[in-house]
Amino acid sequence: MTKHYDTAIIGSGQAAPALSVALAERGESIALIEGAQLGGSSVNAGCTPTKTLRKSARVAHMARRAGDFGVQTGEITVDFGAAMARMRDRVDTARRGLTAWLKRTKNVDIIEGWGAFEGRDGDKFVLTAGETRLTADKVYINTGTRAFTPTVRGLDTIPHLDNVGLLALTELPRHLIIVGGSYIGLEMGQIFRRLGASVTIINSAPRLAMREDPDVSKIIQGFLDDEGVTVVNDATIAKVEPAREGMSLIMTDGFSFQGSHLLFATGRSANSETLNLNSVGVETDERGFIRTNAQLATNVPGIWALGDINARGAFTHTSYHDHEIVLANSDENAGPLHQWKDANQRPTTYAMFTDPPLGRVGMSLADAQKAANDGRSILLADMAMSDISRAKEEGETAGLIRLIVDGETEQFLGATVFGIAGDEIISVLSNYMATGASYRFMQQALPVHPTVAELLPTLLANLKPLAAK
Repeated sequence: MTKHYDTAIIGSGQAAPALSVALAERGESIALIEGAQLGGSSVNAGCTPTKTLRKSARVAHMARRAGDFGVQTGEITVDFGAAMARMRDRVDTARRGLTAWLKRTKNVDIIEGWGAFEGRDGDKFVLTAGETRLTADKVYINTGTRAFTPTVRGLDTIPHLDNVGLLALTELPRHLIIVGGSYIGLEMGQIFRRLGASVTIINSAPRLAMREDPDVSKIIQGFLDDEGVTVVNDATIAKVEPAREGMSLIMTDGFSFQGSHLLFATGRSANSETLNLNSVGVETDERGFIRTNAQLATNVPGIWALGDINARGAFTHTSYHDHEIVLANSDENAGPLHQWKDANQRPTTYAMFTDPPLGRVGMSLADAQKAANDGRSILLADMAMSDISRAKEEGETAGLIRLIVDGETEQFLGATVFGIAGDEIISVLSNYMATGASYRFMQQALPVHPTVAELLPTLLANLKPLAAK
């Protein structure tokens, strides 16, 4: 028997559970289809486990620094198994809570199986999930992405890890080699170094975190050097092969690196190839990401794509925000939600959870310089974290704050907060940007002392025009 639903949601990433409950509370019947574990990558292999493990790594790091603060300790050792068990317990708890929430929500059916389209039956979409066949009036796709592993000569001869495999380890790697010098590679490299592994990062780009400004990359390189992480930039792998205690990476310049474990942190691939999108005519780009308009609708009426799969930001918070946009656009019953209805309107906002963390919203310095070169009035203010009292008091002085403002509208265009609490402080700025207000209102605010964020009004008082080059 084929059951009909008002709405089917394929995948259970960050957008899907909240959207399921919101639509169910409006009286819609919901089929939430998931072939793996509820919660998607964020709960199971992303934010929840990595930030839990990051805390263990930070505690170990601060314990080793205890003498800097006048605290004497003995030898610091890490129980890797206990740290991983704590992480898995946190993941299990989060997933159980999510599952219970969904199961107690009236009108939501959780269907186990990999979802796919089978075509249409009149004006209804036909879908399958394992042995289940169903129809729906509307479909939301929230299937996310998975780790991309590049083609490397000899890779089929050695074991290698992605982010999921790394978090499944039960023994600490003796020497972890990470291929990729961007966000995941940098976060995991620092975490595993602090947990006690030797770590080498092989980066094909000329500097780390190439999406960021050069001075940000230099700061990252500096604290990784200080912690004993080996970074090899401008490196290209010629081949890999088995070695006595693991594997060997041979570079095109002849150098080689031997490690016990190999992690690829080289980007993400779209989880779209098994959806049978051709059967209903949904268009993707050349990489398999689903094309959407500003309301997150695909080219097929009645089908939307939310989260990483639409290539509008591979972030949990972006996925959640997507569900708010589609709710705001859905009908007059959106309720009290005061929400942008246009995904193109929001600035890119994210954090890199190294320690110190990097918070970013909107324009970088490079973006601002290009705008100034094109004749736009840009105001800029910078401050090194080493000039901020709270950072000095905490003994965590790596980083900077950068604010970018439109000289004509006086609205914020972007910000970088790299340093202590940068992942939290950036939300002050991204939230303020959503108001569209002049920076002058923030300038007159009364901040709390001593904090890092108290310097925001002071910085704004020192905005200077960015000259064209």
